Amino acid sequence: MKRSNVLSWDQYFMGLAQLSSLRSKDPSTQVGACIVDSCNKVVSIGYNGFPIGCSDDVFPWDKQGNMIDTKYAYVVHAELNAILNSNADLRNTTIYVTLFPCNECAKAIIQSGIKKVVYQSDKYADSDIVIASKKMLQAANIQLVQFDENFEIKLIKK
Repeated sequence: MKRSNVLSWDQYFMGLAQLSSLRSKDPSTQVGACIVDSCNKVVSIGYNGFPIGCSDDVFPWDKQGNMIDTKYAYVVHAELNAILNSNADLRNTTIYVTLFPCNECAKAIIQSGIKKVVYQSDKYADSDIVIASKKMLQAANIQLVQFDENFEIKLIKK
């Protein structure tokens, strides 16, 4: 008899997004993303971090201060990293993200042809950035689905 308590596709792909977020060196917010095609094949993953060639030992991780002295001027978000990391046609794909996309990532999601966003946390729902993001994503007929927030990948640590 086969095992019945296997991960659903949504759990599997959100688990990959969660696992990807663990690569982020951001001390305050780790975000992961996983892009999947209509055949349930992973076409890309990403996490928030600095661009290739920009050392995370040199650039700032600060959240406060002048823009040039904070991470916000330099960090590439998980969604954009996943889009940029892909060599596939992203039209009609689904992106799984651990945090609802900002307005800048929403633009990239729309432009790349992604048709569904499955997100876990929406902790910035009341911010102007996320309100603008939702407005654009809805106008572009992108399906928005909140994933069960109680699911978390369990890592075995030695």
